[in-house]
Amino acid sequence: MAAVGMVLVLLVVTAGVAVLGSVVIARHRAQSAADLAALSAAGALVSGYQIACGRAISVATAMRATVTDCAVDGLDTIVTVAVDAGVPGWRASARARAGPGEPAT
Repeated sequence: MAAVGMVLVLLVVTAGVAVLGSVVIARHRAQSAADLAALSAAGALVSGYQIACGRAISVATAMRATVTDCAVDGLDTIVTVAVDAGVPGWRASARARAGPGEPAT
C-alpha cells in the first residue's frame, strides 16, 4: 500500500513540474513575441500608427501570439501580447517597448 502512495505522490509531482514548465515556456514565448512585434512596429511607425500596429499583429500572429494592446508614445511603440500556456485557463502575457526613446544625457 505504501508503494501505491509513493507512486501517486511521484505522479502528482511530475504533473506539477510539467505544468510549471509549460507556463514558464509560454512566458518566454510571450516575451519574445512582444519584443519582436514592438521592434517591427517601431520600424513601420513612419508609415503611420495603423500600419505599425498591423505589422505588430502580423509578427505576433506568425509567432502564435495574440496582440492585446498596441500603443504609440511619441516615437516609441508599446505592444502587449498573450500566449496560450497549453494548460486550460492559463495564458502568459508580456509587454515590450521599442523605439528611439529619449536620448541619453
